[in-house]
Amino acid sequence: MVRTVNMSTNRPSDAGVVNIKGTNKALAVCTDCNSRYVKADPETGTMIAVAESARNVVCSGAEPCAITNCLNFGNPYNPEVYWQFVHAIKGMSKACERFGTPVTGGNVSFYNQYEIKGRTEAVNPTPTIGMLGILTDKAHQTTLAFQEKGDVIYLIGASKEDIASSEYLYSYHGVKASPVPYFNLEEEFATQQAVLRAIREGLVNNAHDVSDGGLFITLLESAMPNSLGFDITTDSEIRTDAFLFGEAQGRIVISVSPESEVNFVDFMRAQKVPLTLLGHVTKGEFRIDDESFGFVNDYKTIYDNALRKIIENG
Repeated sequence: MVRTVNMSTNRPSDAGVVNIKGTNKALAVCTDCNSRYVKADPETGTMIAVAESARNVVCSGAEPCAITNCLNFGNPYNPEVYWQFVHAIKGMSKACERFGTPVTGGNVSFYNQYEIKGRTEAVNPTPTIGMLGILTDKAHQTTLAFQEKGDVIYLIGASKEDIASSEYLYSYHGVKASPVPYFNLEEEFATQQAVLRAIREGLVNNAHDVSDGGLFITLLESAMPNSLGFDITTDSEIRTDAFLFGEAQGRIVISVSPESEVNFVDFMRAQKVPLTLLGHVTKGEFRIDDESFGFVNDYKTIYDNALRKIIENG
């Protein structure tokens, strides 16, 4: 709230939106990195970190323009750590070239490690990406929150039968090591460009990327701010757990007004990116494949108190 320039306080979005007073422009800023992905594949994992930070800026209505970074690794004299570092830099370079986001600065932090039972363990490689975007017209600022009951929910980008390195696999099933999730740099770039164009055409009511936790968590986070819900149908050709909780990259959930739906569909088909009708926004209930999974306020209580519960339980 310093200098009252935060435009996302009451309109939560995937990136923080900073007002440039006296102009029609604003900045969008975010940081991203999933160290599980980088541990699984340093090059692809770092490309994903760049892509996700760009995706969050795009979902806020802005165009990515530059990055900074904070590269956190273990002892560089350890051959595996040095290998992780080298391939992380390669992945960052490839992704930044594709998104047109030069690296304006950053820092490297080595020797991030700890001892456990007499054995030295490095932290997961964590090349954190800070992305800067420019919102050229404040009217295009886009929230992650669903807006109205009856709005139609679409998924942009293709779902995959993939639960690799997902929070679902790691925390629920206890599988700590798995491959990096599906990622295709060209598909990612095309999806982001299509969504940004749709936002600038005024066709989108909200946009929120699919990342940690998968599609279900994306829908939940979009539902909570305005205490709304959703009624969706899963893809019968993909395992239900993979569809709801897989973290395949390059996907964005958006909602549109019913009166804008035809124009939106025609516009997105012209962009030649995968488009899937999921369902619609409800008054507050969560329904999946005609089965009720509860109400938004119950989930919000769990979500808002999760950290306190962990601390209290030690």
